[in-house]
Amino acid sequence: MARKPDYGIDAPGVIRNMFIAGALFLVVALVFPKVTIGPLVFLLIPGFFWPAGWFFLTGILMLIYALAGKFRHRERMLAKVSWNSSEQVLDVGTGRGLLLIGAAKRLTSGHATGIDIWNAEDLSGNGPEGLKANIAMEGVGEHTTILSEDAQKVSFADGTFDVVLSNLCLHNIYNKPGRAKACSEIVRVLKPGGVAVISDYKHVREYASEFTKNGLRVELCSLDWTGTFPPLRMLVARKTA
Repeated sequence: MARKPDYGIDAPGVIRNMFIAGALFLVVALVFPKVTIGPLVFLLIPGFFWPAGWFFLTGILMLIYALAGKFRHRERMLAKVSWNSSEQVLDVGTGRGLLLIGAAKRLTSGHATGIDIWNAEDLSGNGPEGLKANIAMEGVGEHTTILSEDAQKVSFADGTFDVVLSNLCLHNIYNKPGRAKACSEIVRVLKPGGVAVISDYKHVREYASEFTKNGLRVELCSLDWTGTFPPLRMLVARKTA
């Protein structure tokens, strides 16, 4: 049987911890249904079932996004670009290539470059080898390049790319000045008339502010409560031609 591309499970440690926490609350509720302290009796079952259910539900919703929702979200992101098949594309935080490969499939004379530092906490099996395998299986090798680079300092010349994409990456820069630097690098490498499509579950208004300060026209999309979990928000930033 032919192998299929594997785009990994997003935030695998967080999902694991959600299920562990849910199981712990459930065990406590079942093993210790009540606690007696002097004349007082405390029923733990109702109090502990609610957090158990919350943790389990959160883990399940995150898993659904990782297995199916992110593919629909990718298409919504890519639909924000008016493709002509000749674009030079940069995917910031490419991981196992979900956006990179999706963009490359829309290119004939264009080229897509993916950069990452491949943090194992962000995605299961995160690394260039898994990405290379997906590129080969998807048949987009001639239209893709991958580089190990930090989003805060990229090696490309000013105005290199027509399109910059990034999903669930910039929040992993844990300080605001670092995120601002990553945003300014996106602005720097974007061609006049180019477009950046960024998606994340937090700090998106902060990114929008940075792009606006750098002269881009920003469209901030509404949170996606139905297809992603945690709910993701997209922004579309355009550089004046």
